[in-house]
Amino acid sequence: MSQVDFTRFEWNPELVERYNLAGPRYTSYPTAPQFHDGFGSEDFCQALKESNATQAPLSLYFHIPFCAKVCFYCGCNKIATGDTSRCQPYLQRLYQEMDLIAEQVDTQRPVNQLHWGGGTPTFLSADQMRELMQETRRRFNLRDDDQGDYSIEIDPRELDDNTLPLLRELGFNRMSFGLQDLNPQVQKAVNRVQPREMTENALIQARELGFRSLNLDLIYGLPHQTPDSFAATLEEVIEMDPDRLSVFNYAHLPERFKPQRRINAEDLPTPEQKLAILENTITRLVDAGYVYIGMDHFAKPDDSLAIAQREGRLHRNFQGYTTHSECDLIAMGASSISQVGPTYAQNHHDTESYEASISQGKLATLRGLKASREDLLRRAVINQLICHFELDFEAFSKEWDINFTEHFASELQSLQQHEKDGLLVMEDQHLWVRPAGRLLIRSICMMFDSYLDQQGLGRAFSRII
Repeated sequence: MSQVDFTRFEWNPELVERYNLAGPRYTSYPTAPQFHDGFGSEDFCQALKESNATQAPLSLYFHIPFCAKVCFYCGCNKIATGDTSRCQPYLQRLYQEMDLIAEQVDTQRPVNQLHWGGGTPTFLSADQMRELMQETRRRFNLRDDDQGDYSIEIDPRELDDNTLPLLRELGFNRMSFGLQDLNPQVQKAVNRVQPREMTENALIQARELGFRSLNLDLIYGLPHQTPDSFAATLEEVIEMDPDRLSVFNYAHLPERFKPQRRINAEDLPTPEQKLAILENTITRLVDAGYVYIGMDHFAKPDDSLAIAQREGRLHRNFQGYTTHSECDLIAMGASSISQVGPTYAQNHHDTESYEASISQGKLATLRGLKASREDLLRRAVINQLICHFELDFEAFSKEWDINFTEHFASELQSLQQHEKDGLLVMEDQHLWVRPAGRLLIRSICMMFDSYLDQQGLGRAFSRII
């Protein structure tokens, strides 16, 4: 019986300060800095072929890197343009990439999950969106029963009256709306003016069309935000009643992301203000009835994400928290990352290199890796912790044919300080994360990461909070 209470959350300022160090987000393990260029397209082809033996269902991801306007906070891989015709050569390469994938994969394996991300996928014209879905359906076994998770990222500013009906017709049943903040001063400072009515009307229309698990994205740490201003945004968001919320931390890295140079660093909230915003946000959303899934994700108790967590089926990958741990994730488009069995494969970041590789008739794999058995064991441990906040040592011992306490003796020793600080409890061959430790789960997971001490890799990641 689990001792984790998913309804409870505890903010301890002293512990937050002590454990707020740099660390991975564990959308993969091993994490992306371990990917290497010794893993190429031939290795990925082999991994795809070997995956057919499992007959696991598929999860397909398509990266659409185009936007009409640049949001100054953005660190995504995107191309800003007002010309939709620029998308067509890229789409043609996507179709070619699908062909290359389909040569290796048993295309009768059902596609239980599909996602269009970006960029702004709805930047595509109606004809282009229809064509992309038709070309996908022609090559892969898409579901027709509306029971898969077929989702798309939406910028409400790019919608017209026909966009959402078209997406529903194409088979999408889930959406994630970019919102970030409702304060006009903040919106102006980040070049994303988006009145509440625009987002709210899109939500209402999506519900009427039968979309489910509607998500809103927020960002804290943007210019001119204060604890009071963000609290006001949060109240309006709660009134809009989304099924899920993602509340991301803005990392100001103008040396890496050119658009961020348009943001005045003096207008950013202080670290103390950011922590206050985060504390207020988690507390308010939990009070409003949302389940704190972990990291930066929240969901209503009856949402599939919260249900999967309660039932022990939650999983984490490059798309964040997901209910589809059984799927092999095949990602297409520039910068996309696939996870197929024990392998990870990342495509070229820039569209020119991506398109050049595909046009030569080979997959655009830039780097990747094949996880070892030890990697897979640690991946399972980290996924269990970050999704479910508990470990059953005996269950892992049986599944992996190890003595868990002996195998991870040094890791469990390191966790004793976390236990003394009230972040977790270890007893009776079990570990439970306490309410004060849920916010700091990345720190607990890091104790099982065998790569962090190598080459100063901890410095490659953002702070935990």
